[in-house]
Amino acid sequence: MSAFSGMNISASGMTAQRLRMDIISQNIANVNTTRDKNGNPYQRKMVVFSEKDSTPFQEILMKTAGVTGNGVKVTKILEDNMTEMRKVFDPNHPDADEQGYVTYPNVNIVQEMTDLIDATRSYEANVTAFNATKNMALKGLEVGR
Repeated sequence: MSAFSGMNISASGMTAQRLRMDIISQNIANVNTTRDKNGNPYQRKMVVFSEKDSTPFQEILMKTAGVTGNGVKVTKILEDNMTEMRKVFDPNHPDADEQGYVTYPNVNIVQEMTDLIDATRSYEANVTAFNATKNMALKGLEVGR
């Protein structure tokens, strides 16, 4: 495994976690959005990660070298359809239904903040790994001095 592949793996993790933080921020910003452009309440979004694809040659080469993994990528951004929407009784709200209930998004601030802390720590871990790899490469260049 070269130093640059280690940096690439860390960089892919930082990119993925940054997108995750953006989606979490979007969820928090829309916690009270009762109507989107289609007239429906906002749906919480989640990011799905997977291992980066590599060519068959790369896979064989990496397995032969004893290296696994090639970084991470965002596979898709899903809407959370499993969690129930919040219903609040407010008959004066313009988006209230016939019974007087307003449907609010299925965004839980505590869950979003926990996910945000997790994403931030993962980002920091990737920065630390990137800097460690960079420092090892720099020390390797100083060997000849």
